[in-house]
Amino acid sequence: MESNCKDNKQLTPIVLMAADFNALNISRMKLLFFSIFLSIFHFPYPNPFSPGESSIYRFNYENVLGTSFELKVVSNSEQAADYAEQVALADIDRLNNILSTYNPSSEVSLWQKTDDIEVKVSPELFEVLSMFDYWNQKTSGAVNASAGTAINLWKVAERNQIMPGNNELNAAVKAMNEPLWQLNPETGTAKKLTNKPLVLNSFVKSYIIKKVSERIMGIPGVTGAVVNIGGDMVVAGNQTETILISDPMADAENDFPVSVVQLQGQAIATSGNYRRGFQIGNQRFSHIIDPRTAYPASHIRSATVVAANATDAGALATAFNVLEIIESQSLAASIPGVEYQIITSDGKEVVSSGWTSMEIPDHGNTPFYKPGENKLTIEFELATFEGRFRRPFVAVWVENKKKETVKNIALWYNKPRWLPDLKRWYSKNQSLMQDSAAKASISSATRSAGKYTLSWNGLDDSGKPVPAGKYTVYIEAAREHGTYQLIKQEIDWNGKPAHFDMEGGIEITSSSLTISK
Repeated sequence: MESNCKDNKQLTPIVLMAADFNALNISRMKLLFFSIFLSIFHFPYPNPFSPGESSIYRFNYENVLGTSFELKVVSNSEQAADYAEQVALADIDRLNNILSTYNPSSEVSLWQKTDDIEVKVSPELFEVLSMFDYWNQKTSGAVNASAGTAINLWKVAERNQIMPGNNELNAAVKAMNEPLWQLNPETGTAKKLTNKPLVLNSFVKSYIIKKVSERIMGIPGVTGAVVNIGGDMVVAGNQTETILISDPMADAENDFPVSVVQLQGQAIATSGNYRRGFQIGNQRFSHIIDPRTAYPASHIRSATVVAANATDAGALATAFNVLEIIESQSLAASIPGVEYQIITSDGKEVVSSGWTSMEIPDHGNTPFYKPGENKLTIEFELATFEGRFRRPFVAVWVENKKKETVKNIALWYNKPRWLPDLKRWYSKNQSLMQDSAAKASISSATRSAGKYTLSWNGLDDSGKPVPAGKYTVYIEAAREHGTYQLIKQEIDWNGKPAHFDMEGGIEITSSSLTISK
């Protein structure tokens, strides 16, 4: 379980420790003893009583800011890593309760209900509004907090299946160019000047991962961290992280990446139109709107930005989907240390001068591969719960008619001691277990919480093509101290197109297999 800190105020270490350990279901008596112990000895964080060599600890959640959350902590004790997890979750809650325009009770949502009056706001909200002013000017209007006006216009168009007219688009542009707010740095107040909806998506996610990484890096015993929300991440401390950048033309979790980079002490953000959008008739439009035209951006498929500052990376990744290439190049050149990779709608790659120096060759140490002639696409959705929830352990693999494993497609876990809960996979494939905490992270356009796509190109675990014939695809999921599910589907791997819908259940609510060329 997890803590659900909803208070916007800063929690003291002792109170936060109590909330954290309550979330971990430790008895009240133990909690009281530990709180007294901490208050007597003034430990601000859990004391790693017997620190050893640093290890990587990994935590995975779904439905965090509407997407997935992965935290890697480099620490000399499991206690410090577990505490870093709780600090990260509590800080995400705190910041989300300030900045979420989807939460009607958040500070920014309540502030939006005011009209032309100065309101004392939190330092975080004041900082984010100031940053929007900066980036709106810096990007010549490509980053605009009032883009929600155009987004709502296109949502209505999709619902009615009627393209917006020129008059509607022009009216939206005019509305988005109106002054949004007035800030007073001396008083820390913000006066809202518009009744148009505000959406702070452009870099709030990056702002939150920046703040979270700073918090957990202050915990004794923590020497490095990777904070990854929906494919945007900060690599902090002494951790060097290998990051695979999703190919926007081949969007499965295990498709061959368009690029592989190594980062330390930097942030990365990817924005693109290949996972979300509007569908009107047989036309698909990007969810990324150009506020200068109120029209969906269409000339860029994906933009990835590396920068020292996470909010710089997030704002630029969004802007690069809107700006023309020459505008993006000029903007990036004005900010020291920024590198980028842009994939245009026709597949052309445009990179900064320093991009290739960050790239590393793929040596086959990751599960990614180039698709072959035939392709099996595996789509599944994990069960969702109210609020955030831990991602279950998941294994996906293929067996032949002799019930021998020919291909392990995916294995997701973070604590090896619970792997036996994946009963069938473990009984057959436990010798293949490896340290998942050392695996690369993935930067991609934001994916909806719990929805995953995997692919298989007919190669076995040794990289050789399997012969034509009958095979069975297994998807197994087990939740720590929770429920279990195993589903399977026999397929005929003979090069012919086929589609199978698999029955959902308690952990995997829906899944399908598609064989295609």
